[in-house]
Amino acid sequence: MFPGRSRPTPGLLQVTRTVRADWRRTLRVRTSGWPEGAYLLRLDSDNGHQRYVPLIVRSASAAGRIVLMHAVATWQAYNTWGGYSLYQGENGAYSTRSLAVSFDRPYDRNGAEKFMVYERAAVVLAEKLGLPLAYTTGTDIHRDPSILENAAGALSLGHDEYWTPQQRVHVTRARDAGTNVAFLGANACFRRVRLEPDSTGADRIVVCYKTDYRNDPYLADHPDMPTNDFRLPPGASPESSLTGVLYEGYPVDAPYVVQRSDHWLFEGTGVKRGDSFEHLVGVEYDRVSPDMPAPAPLEIIAHSPLVCEGRHSYSDSAYYIVPSGAGVFASGTMRWVEALMAGTRENGRNHGMDARAGAFVTRATENLLHAFAAGPCGRSRPKPRDNVRDVYASAPR
Repeated sequence: MFPGRSRPTPGLLQVTRTVRADWRRTLRVRTSGWPEGAYLLRLDSDNGHQRYVPLIVRSASAAGRIVLMHAVATWQAYNTWGGYSLYQGENGAYSTRSLAVSFDRPYDRNGAEKFMVYERAAVVLAEKLGLPLAYTTGTDIHRDPSILENAAGALSLGHDEYWTPQQRVHVTRARDAGTNVAFLGANACFRRVRLEPDSTGADRIVVCYKTDYRNDPYLADHPDMPTNDFRLPPGASPESSLTGVLYEGYPVDAPYVVQRSDHWLFEGTGVKRGDSFEHLVGVEYDRVSPDMPAPAPLEIIAHSPLVCEGRHSYSDSAYYIVPSGAGVFASGTMRWVEALMAGTRENGRNHGMDARAGAFVTRATENLLHAFAAGPCGRSRPKPRDNVRDVYASAPR
């Protein structure tokens, strides 16, 4: 038991509207001897109030393991604790949003919303399968490319939007050295960010000016390193060159429609071409864009018609391999990890997805993880059959 204490009002760095708690340490938790993994520390008050603190105990080595890459930069980007995030200021307006956010503050709401919704179910399934796993974060991969050295696979989980260029380079190099990669969500590797130090240590500030990138003083000496979307100039590099798919929009709620039912990912699911799963596509989605850079051959294994803000389009699940043999899968929907809980009472209604969708996504994910654990997918699984031009021959672009 530890006595609670009132804390000072957090500080605000006006130039970037960055909230920092700047509180003295109350408690030190030593993790020496803890098994590596993803943890939730729960804080309980005398009046029954509870709050979580997410914690990743990182693995010393990923050799031969599947690496779970927890998206802490994205957690922080959406964190409105103190009234500001990378999306809004205290008045709720985009124009007053933070241009940089700090890890030196608590998370809002229950303290672990992004982890609970977009990551926990994937961790639970991977651990249940008994496969060799390793745990890290996107910011750790940014700092140290050796984290992915000789890894069997790397998983980007349900909402992994904010990446540094260094993280992207390190994941790409791991892929090219034989590490399989999966993007289980949508909108991954979309925002280009910079990490900066503050008084508590390195990489404690996530900088993303977005549409105001020209106002970033850093740009004067680094003209090709803006903090905007990866696909935009200067230094445009669309995420599809790594993911195979391109983020297109939100909000959407649509059925997931199987295109290649004989793909190894769907083995044992019993699906046929055209089978669909209600509500599995949402709330953000990706698609293959034939005119954008992407590895080839690229196989679209699910092709789901949708309407987003009045515009007809598609969400695509896609798969490719590279010369190293590494396979890369992108689900094309942000609800893939959430669907692992569909049909249960976990995490609310899960957008109305039913037990059938949960069973389908669970089996497909199990197939993916077992394939990744066996080494480069290109050596043990059938090679992709490029069908992009056929699928999009008459589709809107």
